Amino acid sequence: MIAHLNGTLIEKTPTNLIIECGGVGYFVKISLNTFSKITTENGKSLKIFTQLQVREDAHTLFGFYEVQEREMFNHLISVSGIGASTAILMLSALTADEIAKAIVSEDVGLIKSVKGIGLKTAQRVIVDLMSKMSKMEFSAENIFSSNNTIKFEALTALSALGFDKSKAEKVINKVITDEQTVEDLIKEALKIL
Repeated sequence: MIAHLNGTLIEKTPTNLIIECGGVGYFVKISLNTFSKITTENGKSLKIFTQLQVREDAHTLFGFYEVQEREMFNHLISVSGIGASTAILMLSALTADEIAKAIVSEDVGLIKSVKGIGLKTAQRVIVDLMSKMSKMEFSAENIFSSNNTIKFEALTALSALGFDKSKAEKVINKVITDEQTVEDLIKEALKIL
């Protein structure tokens, strides 16, 4: 497995990079989000996180500016019906943070807005990845801070108890504080629901 490349940037396009490491030029497919974050000029040093996909007909190296984007790529390709090309397309249209928020908030419309993603695939992404999102840490806004993790767990519990998710979320937003445990937050929300 090739976890990252640290070498000289030879060529950069919106869809791929060529990075020379030890005299070998690696062709790396990237998302538009990764492309926009790379400020390195050709001939300068660059470190990129990678994921190697081995298939019968090809060995393809995918590159990511941040580890979180690579994690999201791996989660996305674990969903039935989403291949590497579709995952890169999703990560080009939305950031890893935006995809995670869409999954956690069950925003089918946002996921479906990506070209090539239909209703059933968007729903499958949410169902398959909902539990995995709480384990990831995202950089931009760190949506899974302890407060948001508690909120997410409380919302999941209230939904499992049969409460309407949007109503439960509104109530949780009213009663949440920084010092609460999940249990305390659920108890406070139940008083209002």
